[in-house]
Amino acid sequence: MNLPARAGVPTWLMERPIAHRGLHDAGASIVENSASAARAATRSGYAIECDVQFSADEDAIVFHDFSLDRLTGRSGPLEAHSSAVLQAIGFKVGDDRILSLGGLFDIVGGKTPIVCEIKSRFDGDVRLADRVTELASAYAGPFAVKSFDPGIVAHLRPTARFPLGIVAEADYSDASWRHLSDFQKRDLAQFLHVEQTRPDFLSYNVRDLPHAVPHLCRVALDMPVMAWTVRNPDQRRLAEM
Repeated sequence: MNLPARAGVPTWLMERPIAHRGLHDAGASIVENSASAARAATRSGYAIECDVQFSADEDAIVFHDFSLDRLTGRSGPLEAHSSAVLQAIGFKVGDDRILSLGGLFDIVGGKTPIVCEIKSRFDGDVRLADRVTELASAYAGPFAVKSFDPGIVAHLRPTARFPLGIVAEADYSDASWRHLSDFQKRDLAQFLHVEQTRPDFLSYNVRDLPHAVPHLCRVALDMPVMAWTVRNPDQRRLAEM
């Protein structure tokens, strides 16, 4: 295997805790991936992790699920609506509305790092990745991209001007991964895509630590490893190992 040397990863990527989907708080009606969650993270000195989906008119929308049902009063696929329609939709609680990635950039304004996860159906469609790149080219703040989908990272690798990461876990037998072939599941679990993706960092499921993949990435490849999602002191100790 011939892996070209990775460019130096900026120190800001690992300097502070990263608020997963922003610093959301159900008790305070602060919804994940919302403007309030982004502002709360910034005030608390956290970096912000966000998710993006593709709208019907090919904009990057800050939202985790493919469906609107869980977090809003609307139902059905997010991708069926335009960016303008989506940004007018409020959440079930609180006063926030759905954000575009451009809107998140305006709110954060470079005050804290943003780590953007590009959601994918593993179908070879890279248009959302290209839209994120287009928006990021006009953003001056610290910014990185990650994805579960090696195809997204491999597509961005030749021209990306921001750090690229792979999101991973040890096992893909859960029903949420049923759309993947056995080969794809093996490729993801064993990190067999590394020659094509050449990630700058790894984002790994904290529940699967310790594990050989993040250990080898950190020790043998000198790759920064972040963990998702740390919710208690025991998980924090695992993430710091």
